Amino acid sequence: MMRIVLIKRAEHSRLMTGLSPVIAVALTMLSAALLFAIAGHDAGLALYKFFIEPMTDLWSLQELLVKAVPLVLIACGLSICYLSNNWNIGAEGQFVMGALAGSVLPVLFPAFDNGLTLPLMLLFGAAGGALYALVPAVLKIRFNTNEILVSLMLVYVANLTLDYLVRGPWRDPAGFNFPETALFSASAMLPTIGDGRLSVSLYAAIAVAILLSLLLARTLKGFEIRVLGESPRAGSFAGFSQKRMTVFAFMVSGGLAGLAGIMEVAGSLGQLQPTISPGYGFTAIIVAFLGRLNPLAIVVAGFVLALSYIGGESVQASMGISDKIASVVQGMLLFFVLACDTLILYRIKLQFGQTAKGGHAHV
Repeated sequence: MMRIVLIKRAEHSRLMTGLSPVIAVALTMLSAALLFAIAGHDAGLALYKFFIEPMTDLWSLQELLVKAVPLVLIACGLSICYLSNNWNIGAEGQFVMGALAGSVLPVLFPAFDNGLTLPLMLLFGAAGGALYALVPAVLKIRFNTNEILVSLMLVYVANLTLDYLVRGPWRDPAGFNFPETALFSASAMLPTIGDGRLSVSLYAAIAVAILLSLLLARTLKGFEIRVLGESPRAGSFAGFSQKRMTVFAFMVSGGLAGLAGIMEVAGSLGQLQPTISPGYGFTAIIVAFLGRLNPLAIVVAGFVLALSYIGGESVQASMGISDKIASVVQGMLLFFVLACDTLILYRIKLQFGQTAKGGHAHV
């Protein structure tokens, strides 16, 4: 009987740790080329239209940034969770709940239309996402529930809540029965950059990445996050509370996801619709790991993953390839990132032996 065994390396290469995201992206491109060829398309042309063409004109670059902003905001929050050994998989739901909470003013109180409207919307959005993320955090520390399952299941609750509201109580009475809210007023919209859909949310995403990078590198809280993530036992000896850290990490993560949600609605959409996200909350998980849970590197990773959305639309429009190719490429990228990390931390050993009656393998 042969078994594949992973043996932890005594030391791992820092060079390979830094290069692994680049290797993962290269392997993803090669795999995508093979996939295009198997499907009967010109692999070279498809790769060009998917990975290169979106960066060749100003409009596509603006759309790349529009897609990258929510990915960066959400992934930065997720990095705090994952570094502290808290596994928030429900950022998609927190994104939606932030959009709903932030839209209360322009939808239910349209007469409240002044300079305070937008700041309050952003505050409500961040608070809505943070409070929604608090649910799996509290259940974990009180009842030892699995935060992965709870946060993931709450995504469906958020999506169905959004769908119900835009088709029912919040639907625009003058919208010809379309499932959407009334368009937001000018004071409820983020200022734009240039002539496209890109808004000042770009500056917010960069500022958040810088602030979280400083938090992790220069503050006691950042040290606490890393210690509790790497060794909860050592953290408890240092006087750090794992329960308080769970609440903190989930609220920061949920707050940034909620902020991304209301910025998406008040930036590029201008109203609530049954679907406001193409899966940003899930794609941001890939962004976080591709960026090595480093907020500054996440900015670059967010741009790379945003490219998959625009590239998917490009090959669909020009070559008739299914728009699902974007999800396939994202999945391949996550696979290669995790595979590279596994090979960096562990070495593979083949063990040969004969299985005894008790089911144990004798090597």
